[in-house]
Amino acid sequence: MHYFYILHSATLERYYVGETSNISIRLDLHNRHHFKKAFTNSASDWGLVLKRECNNKDEALYLERFVKRMKSKKFTEKTIKNSKILDDILSRK
Repeated sequence: MHYFYILHSATLERYYVGETSNISIRLDLHNRHHFKKAFTNSASDWGLVLKRECNNKDEALYLERFVKRMKSKKFTEKTIKNSKILDDILSRK
């Protein structure tokens, strides 16, 4: 099983988009700055704001890349409020 996820840092007022097979471990790694050159090193208060179970890793990566390509905080916030957007994205794949 794989997941697409969005994290939020209240300190930075920024979002981070990713994919993983284990949400709780990945969130802990982000908050402990395990990924040395990652954007998430800039804060330690990352919290999960959206999690979507995907059929496989390819589906999760597709969603991650799509949302990151949008480069839009508004689109990310819209997706958090209405996760059905992710269904629409996948249906057009």
